[in-house]
Amino acid sequence: MIARRGKSTRGVDPTPRPDRHGRHGRQGRSAVVRPPIGPLDTRFERFDIAVGAASDFLRSAWPELRDVDFQIGHMPTEPHEDGIPRWHIDREANRIILFRVPIERLVRTHRDDELHRRMMIEGTVFRAAAEYLDRDPWDLGPERFRYF
Repeated sequence: MIARRGKSTRGVDPTPRPDRHGRHGRQGRSAVVRPPIGPLDTRFERFDIAVGAASDFLRSAWPELRDVDFQIGHMPTEPHEDGIPRWHIDREANRIILFRVPIERLVRTHRDDELHRRMMIEGTVFRAAAEYLDRDPWDLGPERFRYF
């Protein structure tokens, strides 16, 4: 006698699974509600959030920066005699372009953790905005650095 898949060879039905289990022991899913997926957290998204937070602070603190568009570029296209630029300023178009790859890869922090990487990105945004305004970066956020 050949045992068939799905049939009990002893003639006794297997015990039914509880209702909370679906196929392969997983909980039931519907077509409308998918399983929860954690938030996507990529380097680009973290970079974008850090640039957005710093640029929003600068726009609120300095009226000269309210119309400036902070954009993110991957790599500079033009060679520079001083090395690889971290940002490009276009005053005619009111634009500051921050280059993500040189900022993340070429700038070294003394500690390699999320806080110091974010501080490095925000510091780059402050230096680019200071160059746009022809000011010192420390002048852009005096209240922010009062404790130093």
